[in-house]
Amino acid sequence: MSRALPSLLALALSASAALAAPPDSLTLGMVLEPPNLDPTAGAAAAIDEVVYANLFEGLTRFGPDGTILPGLATSWDVEDDGKVWTFHLAQGVTFHDGSTFDAEDVAFSLNRARAEGSANAQKALFAAIETVEVLDPATVRVTLSAPNAGFDFNMAWGDAVILAPETADGAATAPVGTGPFKLAEWVQGDHVTLEAFDGYWGEKPALTRATFRFISDPTAAFAAMMAGDIDAFPNFPAPETLAQLGADPRFKVIVGSTEGETILAMNNAKAPLDNPKVREAIAHAINRQDIIDGAMFGYGTPIGTHFAPHNPDYVDLIGLSDHDPDLSRKLLAEAGAEGLTLRLALPPPTYARRGGEIIAAQLRDVGIATEVSNLEWAQWLEQVFKGHDFDLTIISHVEPMDINIYARPDYYFSYARPEFVAIMDKLALTTDAAARSDLLKQAQTMIAEDHVNAYLFQLAKTGVADARLEGLWANSPTPANDLTAVHWSH
Repeated sequence: MSRALPSLLALALSASAALAAPPDSLTLGMVLEPPNLDPTAGAAAAIDEVVYANLFEGLTRFGPDGTILPGLATSWDVEDDGKVWTFHLAQGVTFHDGSTFDAEDVAFSLNRARAEGSANAQKALFAAIETVEVLDPATVRVTLSAPNAGFDFNMAWGDAVILAPETADGAATAPVGTGPFKLAEWVQGDHVTLEAFDGYWGEKPALTRATFRFISDPTAAFAAMMAGDIDAFPNFPAPETLAQLGADPRFKVIVGSTEGETILAMNNAKAPLDNPKVREAIAHAINRQDIIDGAMFGYGTPIGTHFAPHNPDYVDLIGLSDHDPDLSRKLLAEAGAEGLTLRLALPPPTYARRGGEIIAAQLRDVGIATEVSNLEWAQWLEQVFKGHDFDLTIISHVEPMDINIYARPDYYFSYARPEFVAIMDKLALTTDAAARSDLLKQAQTMIAEDHVNAYLFQLAKTGVADARLEGLWANSPTPANDLTAVHWSH
């Protein structure tokens, strides 16, 4: 009997250690399901929220504080004031199907993104590329048509990740990347599961499995957290319950900033919204704080232009469109646009659905009726974003530093004033920090004075997580749920 005691003790200690060991899997909640899993061929932020830094990697990447970090390029040389970029690639990298990553894959991905028939939602990131040269399997030289000191920033976007030519066409449903996780399954309408990629070239993640569950209803999201069905909800859709969750020792509330300018977008190409006075009237009808309080329960920072307040070049232009219903009615009368009825298309996020109700009431107060339609995400992308078939819509633009979208003639709100385009063109050629700051301030002021859209608030990042979970991003410098540093504490 005495000989058996050490063995029994060892077994007991082993079992105790196993019980105490932190889990290596995770279930995250997301409001929106991605329409596909190819970030190079879709505009939905939900794609990057699943795949960015997890499944796909680019030459560079955003860190959690917004800094530009090495990705598949371990370093890069910049010549000719930012016109020539030479990227030195990580070696020993394989795709999830076992094929080797090299400079040819980089050349393919960049040329695919800038091709005339490209489906990339951010083709402007690649428009200045003149040539892509493969110098050797581990070196790529990119020459631009003009200097661009921020090309490494462009390459950090999810739209710039690297795919292999053999698998790129199937990336929407069967993505093959170089990231630390690979696709395990996608049950449409319910969840996407990723599992750790054993052949990953970099530092291995602590997690072996991560499931993204799609829960758009705020009440259901709260219930799932309370029941323990969800370990973390990085962008929680029920801000009214954050105080209750924060008071529960099982959870922690994580509040940070995002790049999400939330706007009441207007179709500038369609009467009566092609009239600046009508757009200005709508802007003055809006009470931002009522929307922040009523739809977001106080979470959000008022904005007066399409620029993040935490950016050092931000200009406070709220006074150009402060809440003034009397001025709104006066402008409508001057424009001969009294008695308007406008269509208001609302995508699924809480800020849009709840904010839409408040905005409809505010517009009604100045004599503008609205026909509200609630659209699913795929409908919104097809009808509003691609088809430009709308009058008003509410959306948060979560891409980093994206004021240049106002220079695109085919963009859904149809602005592209030539003087604004000229500012953006000049910005792309400017490397001096002070001169760039001045151009960005000019751009912010122009769209605010033109009332291209009604600027509402900067979206806050309000997340909830199991109190033992570490490594989630507090802020969102880009749409992402980067799992590379996520782990359970002991």
